[in-house]
Amino acid sequence: MKRNPFFDLLGAKLEVWKEGYVEVCLPVSPDFLNTAMVLHGGVTAALLDTVCGMAGLYNRDESRQRVGSTLSLTISYLDKGVGERMTGKGFMQRQGRSVFFSRGEVWTESGILIATAQGVFSHATLPA
Repeated sequence: MKRNPFFDLLGAKLEVWKEGYVEVCLPVSPDFLNTAMVLHGGVTAALLDTVCGMAGLYNRDESRQRVGSTLSLTISYLDKGVGERMTGKGFMQRQGRSVFFSRGEVWTESGILIATAQGVFSHATLPA
């Protein structure tokens, strides 16, 4: 996987990445909280965008990296993001020649689903 500076800035850690599925752990920094002292919605959105996008970009051939861009992302916030660690899970639902559709979830370490998303992404494979 090519380095992603934003992923690094957040301190996110790739836990699982396979065909059609990704799981990313995000330690919650005090800098990620809003005035109510819960996870800022923008951080949740960034995690959802990341996992939804990565769910459709897995490639067994590491010499030919797949890249993508978000075309549309719809987020539903379901509960407060409270805890020391969030886990984002991404699932590819359907893939075409140049776009794919995926969904994502963000969970607290205590098992509370705090947000879901559905997205459309473009994708391409870089030459070796």
